Amino acid sequence: MVSRSTLRIAWRNLGRNRKRTILALSAIAVGQLAFLSVAALMRGFGEQYLDSITGPMVGHIQIHAPRWRDDRSIDVTLRHVSATIAEVLQDPDVERASPRIYAPALAALEVEGFMSVVVGIDPAAESHPRGLVPGEHLSGQLGEHRVLVGAALAQKQTIEPGMEIAIVGQDVDGSIANDLFTVSGVIPSAIDIVHSQGIVMSLEDAQELFLMPDQAHEIVIHLSNPDRIGDVVARLSSLPLLRDAEVLPWQEILPQFVSILKLMEGYIFVVLFIVFLAAAAGIANTMLMSTFERTHEFGMLLSLGCGPGRLSRIIATEALLLGLAGVSIGTALGVGLVALTSGSGIDYAALGGSASSYEAAFAGITMSSHTFPKTYVSDVAVGVIAVLLTSLLSVTWPVLHIVRLEPMEAMRS
Repeated sequence: MVSRSTLRIAWRNLGRNRKRTILALSAIAVGQLAFLSVAALMRGFGEQYLDSITGPMVGHIQIHAPRWRDDRSIDVTLRHVSATIAEVLQDPDVERASPRIYAPALAALEVEGFMSVVVGIDPAAESHPRGLVPGEHLSGQLGEHRVLVGAALAQKQTIEPGMEIAIVGQDVDGSIANDLFTVSGVIPSAIDIVHSQGIVMSLEDAQELFLMPDQAHEIVIHLSNPDRIGDVVARLSSLPLLRDAEVLPWQEILPQFVSILKLMEGYIFVVLFIVFLAAAAGIANTMLMSTFERTHEFGMLLSLGCGPGRLSRIIATEALLLGLAGVSIGTALGVGLVALTSGSGIDYAALGGSASSYEAAFAGITMSSHTFPKTYVSDVAVGVIAVLLTSLLSVTWPVLHIVRLEPMEAMRS
């Protein structure tokens, strides 16, 4: 326990050379400000990234028939989909369960055909902000042989609402599947398979077209609490209807994106290491200079009976006060800066000189140049603890110098 007199002496000593103390405080504060700013940007980007990964295309959990992911063969299906969905939705952590059918097909408006992918969905399950197709495009536009066409595909093939389109493919028995459908709308989508190739129809129409009664290729599940993915996977895997199915969390479906998230975490710690260096350089320089300048004073104190332990505590307390003051200023500035920008966000495109923000889509994942920084209490705590530990480490040399001092020799210096 540090006594009040030690705190008072240490605080006064920091004021002896105010310029040096201010420089050290500035180095620490700027380091903490930089760490919290970068960490907030990375946290905001990471949350946006994770939200996009677990968004419309992938979800938090996916259910497939075994081997379907290997070659996505149309005849490898989940059966008893209606009963399965009903059981899955009984889980308290499951928010939505969306059955889907994916089937390559040849489509034609007149004579010449073009390749497309039929996407069969349940409009009721997909009519939410994170559904595969935006909710406003689903109202009354699917079912009864009506389909929606991806915007890029429609533009390329000059498809407009009201046109009749023929779809030819292969059903689960290997026979020819074909029928006529009416285009009820053209939809833009961040999901590439929908935007550039997709012909979206109701699940019932797709099941009828490809002879898949009460079947689907995939069930995409969204949870109310993503932190409980492991528990939900375990519970769903034990359901009788799913014992022979693959029940996979998104981390196993897209392991490459898990690595990217880990890389983001690693980058935050690189910035934290820079904070360590800034704090160590500022505090060590201040304490070393202060110690060597006061060698004569320390010699007098030692000769008067003040022990090396007391002097060491004073030096360590000075370092801690310097670190605490600097990191407090940096934390206040960092949290304030994030608070100012968290509402409006930061647009990387605008910082780069672009007139507008942009979105990029890959493998069903959409990323925007507009990021909303977010401060984590854990990041603030880590920064503070890092600086305080650095403060203690930085006084090792000054303390060793004091311990080795001989009073008479020190008084002569």
